[in-house]
Amino acid sequence: MPNINFFFPYKKNILTDRNKLKGFIQQLFKKEKTSLDSLQYIFCSDDFLLQVNKQYLKHDYYTDIITFNLGEKAVEGEIYISIDRVKDNATTYKTSFKRELHRVIFHGALHLCGYKDKLNEEKKVMRAKEDRYLQEYFK
Repeated sequence: MPNINFFFPYKKNILTDRNKLKGFIQQLFKKEKTSLDSLQYIFCSDDFLLQVNKQYLKHDYYTDIITFNLGEKAVEGEIYISIDRVKDNATTYKTSFKRELHRVIFHGALHLCGYKDKLNEEKKVMRAKEDRYLQEYFK
């Protein structure tokens, strides 16, 4: 069984039903036909994620999420999520913090399943997948 963990080094726990979310993420990987070994979500600040972005990706800008796959066969992922960006995005996109947080959580998982979002067509596919999984999760 895959190991999924949530870490909150700078913020209090912001997830209300971790067991439901872990099970849902496992199902997402199964539906996307991607083998999952372990997945670590690290919820952090803008400043922390900016340092990760600079150090590992050589990007000097804020982002809401950075995803790393450290596995060779099955996914062994680390997903860093800026709570500051999620809050701002929720306001910008006129949605709840909870819904935007889950969108980003699923977005990271989808990256680990091979989905990209650099090109417009890739963004459309990614957004459709996010919307589908959000709808399933919150039904």
